[in-house]
Amino acid sequence: MSDTGGAVAEESMFSMLDLFILSGLGGFAVYWFFFKNKKQEQPTFKKLTVQPMTGRDRDPSFINKMKSSGKNVIVFYGSQTGTAEEFAGRLAKDAVGYGMKGLVADPEECDMDDLQRLPEVENSLAIFCMATYGEGDPTDNAQEFNEWLQNGDVSLEGVKYAVFALGNKTYEHYNAMGKFVDKKLEELGGTRVIEEDFVTWREKFWPAVCDHFGVQATGDQVSIRQYSLTTHDDIPKEKVYKGEIARLGSFRNQKPPFDAKNPYLAPVQVNRELHKGGDRSCMHIEFDITGSKIRYEAGDHVAVYPVNDPEIVEALGKRLDIDLDTVFTLTNVDEYATEEKEKEFLLQLSSSTPEGKQLYSDWIIKDHRNILAILEDLPSIKPPLDHICELLPNIHITAVVIKYETRTGRIAKGVATNWLALKKPENGIKPTVPIYVRKSQFRLPFKANTPVLMVGPGTGLAPFRGFIQERHFAKKDAQDYIYEDELNDYVNDGTLTKIHVAFSRDQEKKVYVQHLMKENKTEIWNLLENGGHIYVCGDARNMARDVHELLENIIVELGDMDKAKAADYVKKLQSKGRYSCDVWS
Repeated sequence: MSDTGGAVAEESMFSMLDLFILSGLGGFAVYWFFFKNKKQEQPTFKKLTVQPMTGRDRDPSFINKMKSSGKNVIVFYGSQTGTAEEFAGRLAKDAVGYGMKGLVADPEECDMDDLQRLPEVENSLAIFCMATYGEGDPTDNAQEFNEWLQNGDVSLEGVKYAVFALGNKTYEHYNAMGKFVDKKLEELGGTRVIEEDFVTWREKFWPAVCDHFGVQATGDQVSIRQYSLTTHDDIPKEKVYKGEIARLGSFRNQKPPFDAKNPYLAPVQVNRELHKGGDRSCMHIEFDITGSKIRYEAGDHVAVYPVNDPEIVEALGKRLDIDLDTVFTLTNVDEYATEEKEKEFLLQLSSSTPEGKQLYSDWIIKDHRNILAILEDLPSIKPPLDHICELLPNIHITAVVIKYETRTGRIAKGVATNWLALKKPENGIKPTVPIYVRKSQFRLPFKANTPVLMVGPGTGLAPFRGFIQERHFAKKDAQDYIYEDELNDYVNDGTLTKIHVAFSRDQEKKVYVQHLMKENKTEIWNLLENGGHIYVCGDARNMARDVHELLENIIVELGDMDKAKAADYVKKLQSKGRYSCDVWS
């Protein structure tokens, strides 16, 4: 899935982090198989709660850190949901197996002017794992780095680098940030080391690095660990992390400003069901941000940090025979099947061969196996708890309550949505949820009288409700018709001129937003010609793509243009901010 231009290694985020987990388990298999006859000291687990590291190095000079710790590989990440950060950690860990030492770094916490000093470190290499956010924008933690690159007033001669861009091909601005970083680093004089898609890229990357620097692999990849485990018996409760994102005690003592590393515990004022029947569930949740100093504008995103399902956590502890009340420390430091058939299966599952990728797709993706299900179905595997903690991925939120039965008969539940579903205020008690606001470019036009077209099937309506409320403030029998009464009130009082409703679930003949757009093509064309704006929110893979194509067809037909001119017309709408999409897949 590499870019045809060959500039950047790219990856459609098809649960690739799970592949890392399986790769790790494949490592477990090899390690356990070859060393199972050796007597190993088993750790005694007591209380399972993460205990913080004492102090934190705030030196913004990563060059100084690399020199003092003997590291020669620096892996920067631009991450919004944690995936790029996870990938960066894996790459830094891989370095040990090739006679190198890696350091993971958040560009937001580094003095990036130091990048030009990288050649001071012998055989040094900078790797950039960059995700793209919104309309081709940098992630929150890469904003300053993006601006630094745009200034372009440094020389990176002698700097060896590689870029891995994370993205989704259904998006208009696919991997825009990774491509930009790669292009700018080359323009500033840097030397690119390799380019490919991630699984293939990862296999070829380190051999290419070894060849470039004239070093040899140590062959120690199997037993490489990123953390060492220390258990504790006498740590005071106030010194133990209990879910805080970064600062110890931040949930007990809340201090603004609130952001991704310091979320606000927002009280849940309202949690109600939007669907009027059927077995689907869509929640309407209102958070109270009074006194938090959080600024929210219509179109912004609210990010939530959920908690894992207690049943799954308990089942994982039982499967691994561990005490979940153990207090431990994982210290950054710079594998496990007893059955031959299971070892071979894992090795094939984690390989990058076409057969391995197909097996992974069938056994993991299609059967929706999480790490607990993998361990249940391969009973000879019993990795230690600290390695499991090292491999567990971060999660991100979805909108509809996710709960369904997989092909293996297990019930799969969305972590965030099922946790939020339980957060209901009762008897005057309002449960709290850690949140922060992410700014978006998905904005209404400045002038309140500018006409707009909003396309948002299902939960895609969410940001538009804020838009309508904002317009309303400036001037109120289908089961999936969410906010029906509210929207009708807005039509009646003139806030909304028209509302076209498509129902694809509640009737035999499916009606989609694309059908309504085609029926109202003249109205859409007139809106465009009169300076109107179009907003699309919802599914990126099908709906948004179909809407985009239909929009071009309307312009071809009513604008008397050919396909190329219509595409250019749409591009100009996008560049002027008159055609905006907030979509996901």
